[in-house]
Amino acid sequence: MAKKNPTKLASASTRVEELMTGTTVFNVPLPQDLKRLKTMSPIVIKHPYLVEYIHSYGQDSPFFAGLSNGKLLGTRCRKCNYTYATPRLACVTCGRETEWVELPQEGRVHTFTTCYFGSEEFLKETPFHLVLVEFDGVDTLFLSRLLGPERPEDIRIGMKVKARFRRNSQLKPTDVYFVPGE
Repeated sequence: MAKKNPTKLASASTRVEELMTGTTVFNVPLPQDLKRLKTMSPIVIKHPYLVEYIHSYGQDSPFFAGLSNGKLLGTRCRKCNYTYATPRLACVTCGRETEWVELPQEGRVHTFTTCYFGSEEFLKETPFHLVLVEFDGVDTLFLSRLLGPERPEDIRIGMKVKARFRRNSQLKPTDVYFVPGE
């Protein structure tokens, strides 16, 4: 077996390709006197961070399948007849397994808040309104966005609202939102 030339190997394999991505800096200050390094100002950079996750909706998969098909699904306990707008696998009262049920698509604002700050996904949409929706025959509330009213003054407790669904599902809770009802 022939020996590889270590000089050629080192020069070719240790060179890092220079890319114009990420953070590129020039003229980073460095004191001539290394004893002054402790007084150097910290270098601060802003760098985007992206992580891809693989996850399963598991027991909540029917809820997201419903949203993709323009249906709002909750669960109901057969023993207690307690209906959950936000699905539960088991009843919180008796512990029995629940069954899937279709929820009404019209309800009322139980309470609301206007968000002036948001996560990266909603930052460009601020301010936005979140509502807890109450439905007839459903024992818990459903959290969602309310689109339509510009100002908080345009929203009232008890105001009728209707569910709307994204045309192109993203399999996210934001696939459903509410608009003022008639």
